[in-house]
Amino acid sequence: MILIRDSRDDDLAALTALYAHHVQTGTGTFETEPPSAADLAQRRADVRDKGLPWLVLEVDGEVQGFAYANWFRPRAAFRYAVEDSIYLAPAAAGRGLGRALLAELLARCEAAGMRKAIAVIGDSANAGSIGLHRALGFAHTGAVSACGWKFGRWLDIVLMEKTLGTGAHTPPATA
Repeated sequence: MILIRDSRDDDLAALTALYAHHVQTGTGTFETEPPSAADLAQRRADVRDKGLPWLVLEVDGEVQGFAYANWFRPRAAFRYAVEDSIYLAPAAAGRGLGRALLAELLARCEAAGMRKAIAVIGDSANAGSIGLHRALGFAHTGAVSACGWKFGRWLDIVLMEKTLGTGAHTPPATA
């Protein structure tokens, strides 16, 4: 059974292990040292304190992914623009689970009043993440070449965006 739900404190060990895998083996994140469970707990609390979602994907009761959104930048003017992050266990990739998880994250962001979702995708060769975002309506807005150094090579970031709700056509409810 597949379940997408809000994260809980008891997910932190699984989230930490899953993210550590991506830090140690992938270029989707530019972190080079895996954060501790306490670090992830603090990051999760920051996201949730802003009224933003941090979701978990369960498959047959096992955590197989997570996704969250945080302000694109910390200044208050950015409070309606979020950057999404999504990480899947290797066994979950290529099964449509990432699409379901990201779609739910975007729906929750829109319900929270967000107007813009921004993907800052590590590595221009990250076809999976780029394709996932494109499939959910994100448009390519640019790239920053050779801005990260990991695994002995320079990596680009790809920037994509998606309008949520009425976008810039109306003021936010709590301007």
